[in-house]
Parts: sequence; C-alpha cells; structure tokens
Amino acid sequence: MKREKGITLISLVITIIVLIILASVAMYLSLGNNEIFIKTKQAKEETNKKEATEKINLKITTAQMNKYAEKQEMLTL
Repeated sequence: MKREKGITLISLVITIIVLIILASVAMYLSLGNNEIFIKTKQAKEETNKKEATEKINLKITTAQMNKYAEKQEMLTL
C-alpha cells in the first residue's frame, strides 16, 4: 500500500474550529463590554481638550510677554 501525505479532514476541521474561536474572542474584545472603539473615542476627545487648553495657555503667555516687552509691566488676567 502506498500512503499519501496530506491534510486530513479531521485536522482541517480542527483548524477551522480554532480559527472560529479566535475570531469570536477578537470580536468580543473589540465589540464587547470593554469596547475598544469607545475607549479610543474618549482618548481622542481628551487629547483634543488638552490641546485646546495648551493653545489657550500659549496665547495668554504670548500676550503677557508682549505686554511686558512694551511697557515693562506684567499683564494679569
């Protein structure tokens, strides 16, 4: 008898089952209670708030420096 080498039906079914389990775990993590997309959105909003605050502080500092350079007195807000 000549024995042929190749993928058996059982190993193919086991591989498919493992892939389905991995896909379901990945979907649960991304769409489940943790919701990665919601956390990403919250992080983006927080970054935008901090960026706006930093821009305002930079403008205030620039105004104070310009006032001090012109009249040698500190601008208070």
